[in-house]
Amino acid sequence: MSTGEQGRGGEQDGAGLLLTHRDIRELAEAAGIRPSKQRGQNFVMDPNTVRTIVGRAGVEPGQAVLEVGPGLGSLTLGLLEAQADVVAVELDRGLAELLPLTLRARGVEEERFRLVHADALQVTELPGLPRAGEPTMLVANLPYNVATPILLTMLERFDSLRSALVMVQSEVVDRLTAGPGSRTYGGPSVKAAWYGRAVHAGRISRQIFWPVPNVDSALVQLVRHEQPLGSAAEREQVFAVIDAAFAQRRKTLRAALAGWAGTAARAEEILRAAGIDPSARGETLEVEQFRAIAHAAVEQAEGEVGTDGPTGGPAPEDDATGAEG
Repeated sequence: MSTGEQGRGGEQDGAGLLLTHRDIRELAEAAGIRPSKQRGQNFVMDPNTVRTIVGRAGVEPGQAVLEVGPGLGSLTLGLLEAQADVVAVELDRGLAELLPLTLRARGVEEERFRLVHADALQVTELPGLPRAGEPTMLVANLPYNVATPILLTMLERFDSLRSALVMVQSEVVDRLTAGPGSRTYGGPSVKAAWYGRAVHAGRISRQIFWPVPNVDSALVQLVRHEQPLGSAAEREQVFAVIDAAFAQRRKTLRAALAGWAGTAARAEEILRAAGIDPSARGETLEVEQFRAIAHAAVEQAEGEVGTDGPTGGPAPEDDATGAEG
């Protein structure tokens, strides 16, 4: 697939199993469904774009795919056309009731699809598919208002997911794929890097959506690391450091991590133990350096068990206000 802009809203003659612009309108009208701005709903209308997304994701026949926010089923049918089996998570009751009927009307075998009517951020288990088992890939047009939390939550909770290709706002793609030192680098960038390598996978025309959004859209692809960077417990520790560092991104790490560490002086101790300059800022650090900070904090805490402070005496007085160090 070209990384140029995909789709111009024209209907494809060979739509086949997929939904056309007319199908989308008729389904929505018959069911009394209107896209909800509150839930970030924008339905994909162009079969050509759907096939491009499925092809870019690298979906293979017999593969189990997770989709979040299937809406009226445009992308769902694209995945099924590629001979994948699908577990879809949909929050909207009306859409959750309509989708199985749409698939059945198009001859989709029941065993190839499972629907979970729930908030994706609250889902902790997914049903297995009779033929394909657990989902190994996330492919979705994510609700734009909660796209980053959904992506990170799915990667956190479902280790079976080895890759993801999702459509989100262009600026979200920029944040997820940014590197240290760039203007858009932040907490989401580092957290995505914990799970794998995220890359920009193409722009999407506004004209392929109903309703037409007020923002530009793009694809981001993430392939999970072959070996995890750490355990679930270590991830929580590292993410706590990331959150603290970027909550006050213009402050030095010594100041930004003061609340997390207890005092700015303690933060400096931990940073020096991790080999990090206390005057650096979070936006300059890679994920492995955040991991080193969390590891140094754990080692220091373990070394202090049974003592009153780092050297057995009282903790040093300090500017706990978080002023620049």
